[in-house]
Amino acid sequence: MTSPKAAPGEFTGRHMLLAIVGFFGVVIAVNVGMAVVSSVSWTGLVVQNSYVASQEFEAKRLAHIAQQQAGWSASLDYVEGRALLRVVDAAGRAVELGNPVLQINRPVGGHDDQQVVLSRGPDGIYAGPVALGPGVWEARVSIADTPRGPFELHERFSVAGAAP
Repeated sequence: MTSPKAAPGEFTGRHMLLAIVGFFGVVIAVNVGMAVVSSVSWTGLVVQNSYVASQEFEAKRLAHIAQQQAGWSASLDYVEGRALLRVVDAAGRAVELGNPVLQINRPVGGHDDQQVVLSRGPDGIYAGPVALGPGVWEARVSIADTPRGPFELHERFSVAGAAP
């Protein structure tokens, strides 16, 4: 037994099959495209415990506001195997930070990680030895207790040369 021929312009089972396959094809294509974009653009930002990080956020925010109101200005530089941290107040005087800890790593991949305790020099600049190869690096200076609360500085920079 054969089914009758569909009239021109009539919606048939074949049309429904093509609509379903087209719909799910678009959904799958968008999901694959978004997965590729996210895997290529991921910066590597990860926290060990998101609940703890959320609790610490407000204290860090208030400390940052206090530091801005005091006119603090911070810079982090890398010069010939040394990391240099300079933090000054509104009058240009070096701020006493104790023992800042510098964590430096590649933005993605979790390799070449280094941690250095910076020491204050007579000029008020904190310095420490760091061996960095060419390419992109991410640095974070963290100090738990300063005169104006916790201090953090995040910098992303490049070292000249051919990246690995």
